[in-house]
Amino acid sequence: MKQERLTNLSCAAFAERLASGAPVPGGGGASALAGALGVALGGMVGALTVGKPRYAAAEPELRALMERAEALRLRLLACVEEDAAAFQPLAEAYAIPKDDPARDDVMESRLRAAAQPPLEILDLCCEAIELQREFARLGSALAVSDAATGVVLCWGAMYGAAVNVKVNTSAMKDRAYADEINHHVDAQMEQYWRVAERVYEDVYRRFC
Repeated sequence: MKQERLTNLSCAAFAERLASGAPVPGGGGASALAGALGVALGGMVGALTVGKPRYAAAEPELRALMERAEALRLRLLACVEEDAAAFQPLAEAYAIPKDDPARDDVMESRLRAAAQPPLEILDLCCEAIELQREFARLGSALAVSDAATGVVLCWGAMYGAAVNVKVNTSAMKDRAYADEINHHVDAQMEQYWRVAERVYEDVYRRFC
């Protein structure tokens, strides 16, 4: 039977499913969706800016940013599905009896697989935060608040993705592998929360 695509649900149905006891979508899928919404707002800033004579000099750069934002939006939506697909086998592995000699190997493999979608979501959101900085810098004054909103969504999505990586790495037996992933997550977080905060505060202060 063909698997249901979560991204085909209405907003109301997705939120209802998220609030239920269903195993997916969960924090990873919600983070991917939030990131997709955030980067879409950056694209909106570009769309509301290009074509206006006042911003003609920035138009080539804005169009390039919009292309990158659209690619990120589509990839983050794909991650909603990939996160769900990776979690289901892990959930099944937890049901394997603890005295089964194959359990540890199965769990390790599935923990690694389950960590990959949120790890990608985190990296995509970091890239999206970089884009929002440029949309805020180049975009129309009438739309720049959307860049600030977008960067906050991507910021939150980054944090959500990070904890969903670490819930998997914390259970891994191969600590060298887990530590390598954790180091990458920590480095990304340390760099990009600062970028996101700066973008938001710079825009926020324009209206104070």
